Amino acid sequence: MDKTPMPRRIAPLTDTKVKTVKPTKKPLKLFDGGGLFLLVSPTGGKLWNFKYRFEGKEKKLSFGSYPDISLAEARQRREQARSLLANGADPSVIKKVQKESGLKETETFELIAREWHTKFSPSWADSHATKIIRRFELYIFPWIGSRPIKSITAPELLAVLTRIEAKGILETAHRAQQNCGQVFRYAVATGRAELDPTGDLRGAIPPANGKHMATITDPKEITGLLRAINDYRGSAVTRCAMQLAPLVFVRPGELRHAEWHEINLKTAEWRISANKMKSGSPHIVPLSKQAIAVLLEIHPLTGHGRYVFPSPQTDTRPMSNNAVLAALRRMGYAKEEMSGHGFRSMASTLLNEQGWNRDAIERQLAHAERNRVRASYNYAEYLPERKKMMQAWADYLDRLVNEEENKIVPIRAAR
Repeated sequence: MDKTPMPRRIAPLTDTKVKTVKPTKKPLKLFDGGGLFLLVSPTGGKLWNFKYRFEGKEKKLSFGSYPDISLAEARQRREQARSLLANGADPSVIKKVQKESGLKETETFELIAREWHTKFSPSWADSHATKIIRRFELYIFPWIGSRPIKSITAPELLAVLTRIEAKGILETAHRAQQNCGQVFRYAVATGRAELDPTGDLRGAIPPANGKHMATITDPKEITGLLRAINDYRGSAVTRCAMQLAPLVFVRPGELRHAEWHEINLKTAEWRISANKMKSGSPHIVPLSKQAIAVLLEIHPLTGHGRYVFPSPQTDTRPMSNNAVLAALRRMGYAKEEMSGHGFRSMASTLLNEQGWNRDAIERQLAHAERNRVRASYNYAEYLPERKKMMQAWADYLDRLVNEEENKIVPIRAAR
């Protein structure tokens, strides 16, 4: 029997533990994990330290004293130091250079980015917040995270974004540029940078090919797609999800997480809570007669449970995020032809072309509102017009399917 002792697991510190710990006759070390520890001196002083190895030598770096540096701030500095180590830089040397140049440690890109994320992410959906910080950690921090934010130039940032472009993920490159711009503007607003270099990068990265949001906007092709969905021979739950998707054009994640208690068939409304929305604001989806018909069809199958479109394994979880995509592939639609997001692009393109109020369309698409305070109140904005638009849109799709020889009746005529 192997009697090798198991490594001792370090329980992370808590704010209460750090605040209430009492000094002892000898220096006391409280470990948080990842090399971070709090050194409590016999006189009561509390100093944050980071223990690490660089080029085979054990080293130590001070992050400052508590409570001037909180537990959260100490952890941010630890992650920045670990990022430097991962890229072959010695955190102690970087700190010395910063000190000699008169730059505060809190003025590096990574620390300001994490501060910005901590400040604004509570108003976002959890999945959206996770995606943003993960994008920084994978593609931005390793290259410019330790750089003084005010010294980062447009060419330097472009070099970082070009690395992402070279991986063939153009959409990620554009989103990374957008997020970096938000951080730079936050740094300008808080007096730690003088300009946002992303403004000089407009057009420097090719437009995204949009394959991951591939869509169909030609009326004859939409007819074929809708008929293929109606004839789908797979799961009834998946078929109903695909039938509802073009009628409500919400995001795929919002569709598959639809719950019965959110839907009011009497008022013909689907009200989605803020924590499910990318914008972080509640959203109202007016339900057309056709959308209600789909919901009435699936209700006998799933109405006893929580989710409108549950997983086939258990009704305590929603359907897989790949269910609709897989069904589209089985129906013969390649990834560059149609996607789950494609129903949104389809509606957006045609509704704009056919003269509906652009602001009403944008509100129905639930695009993120820049003004967070306004966003919390305007989720019902343009609602009467949106109700008319959603019913006219559903009627238009019906005619595409039923009109003989594809003699399409323009949506303006329906209005």
